Amino acid sequence: MNTMDDKSLFEKIGGMYAVDAAVEIFYNKVLADDRISHFFRWTHMKTQHAKQKAFLAYAFGAPLKYSGKSMSDAHKNLLEIGLNELHFDVVKEHLLSTLRDMEVAEELILRVSDIAESTRDYILGNHVY
Repeated sequence: MNTMDDKSLFEKIGGMYAVDAAVEIFYNKVLADDRISHFFRWTHMKTQHAKQKAFLAYAFGAPLKYSGKSMSDAHKNLLEIGLNELHFDVVKEHLLSTLRDMEVAEELILRVSDIAESTRDYILGNHVY
């Protein structure tokens, strides 16, 4: 019998249904924010949603394999047009506020925050392989 402690973060948040809903809310916030919306000006958002859903599910412990680009490769072109620490913080802020809007438990949101933070250096090109 699985207890709540045995469940992955993915399961505790609500599984794929919750990830799907979160991505929709999240991108509504991102695209409405003038500080970061310009990074998505030329992005095919349906494709972007699918990529983000797959990545979040994987990052939260879903039983699947992530086969997308590395964080460094996926954000390389954004660095060339000015992506920086402030932009990362804004995106993270929107992710966490989305989960709060969905009434996810704060302890789980803190875990998501840690996961997001663990990608910072990869996304911003500060990680040395």
